[in-house]
Amino acid sequence: MSTERINEYLTQFSQTRSQMLDQLRRVIVGQSEVIELILAAIFTRGHCLLVGVPGLAKTLMVGSISQVLDVSFKRIQFTPDLMPSDITGTMVLDETESGKRAFRFVRGPIFASIVLADEINRTPPKTQAALLQAMQEREVSAGQDTHKLPEPFFVIATQNPIEQEGTYPLPEAQLDRFMFTIKVDYPSLDEEKRILSMTGKGEAVELTKVLSSKAISNVQKLVLGVPVGDYVLDYIARLVRATRPSDPTAPEFVKKMVDYGAGPRAGLFLRDGGKAMAAMDGRFSVAIDDVKKVAIPVLRHRISTNFQAQAEGKKSEDIIEQLLATVGEPEVGKYEKRRR
Repeated sequence: MSTERINEYLTQFSQTRSQMLDQLRRVIVGQSEVIELILAAIFTRGHCLLVGVPGLAKTLMVGSISQVLDVSFKRIQFTPDLMPSDITGTMVLDETESGKRAFRFVRGPIFASIVLADEINRTPPKTQAALLQAMQEREVSAGQDTHKLPEPFFVIATQNPIEQEGTYPLPEAQLDRFMFTIKVDYPSLDEEKRILSMTGKGEAVELTKVLSSKAISNVQKLVLGVPVGDYVLDYIARLVRATRPSDPTAPEFVKKMVDYGAGPRAGLFLRDGGKAMAAMDGRFSVAIDDVKKVAIPVLRHRISTNFQAQAEGKKSEDIIEQLLATVGEPEVGKYEKRRR
């Protein structure tokens, strides 16, 4: 593909993204960083987890994004009595006119392009695990059959802080399936005033659909096709390895305050997140700054801090920020020699 053609596609993509943001701003006040990360996950076939106290419009945000995208959308309210079959679907016994009986699979709400798993940590691990196969392989097994999920397919889950009553922490294996863990914070004073003025009118806002499922697939191909140089890949590999206390290259503070660090999947998500940030900025090459932008949402749920860190008041985000300041960028010289 020629450079002119690529630039043309990037320009179209930038315009589409601007249209999406314009539509979302009609409903959502602030939270620009949260929206940017959700879109980055969608454009790279990733799933994301929104964490924040109730009442911060997490559900409204996801619902509004589903309105802007011309794809199927299902919301699953997770509760303590929810069963796995309530998510994936169930086998029912049908009787035909001739009297024969046969099992038929009735699809659950997981069979949608955007699935909002609302308050995912309010249901026990057995039901949480119903999403594992869907998120990783994009398929669901029922009986002897395997059913493919629609394309595109994203899970956007919301989670209340774990300190609240009636919540179950997500298992590490499930957390690792999420590309980003995004913290939704309180609005600023000006934003809160705008929220109060907007919500008092009682008028439903109809959002214009911007992207079809086919267009989303084309955007994903464009974004995932953004090249990443060896220079950036070297930085990603060294950053991920520095999170592991057993690695010889890990800084002393990691060995002291971290139980276990990020696995190889973190590096893949850092790479793809960097691609999304570069493409959304209109660039067809990934810079180290793009990787740094997504480092905290990619790594915060993949680093487990120990008692020493808790005693010093350090969270995983503090460790990541310290790592970003500690892990230096690779030497440019050796990569220039390789090109020659």
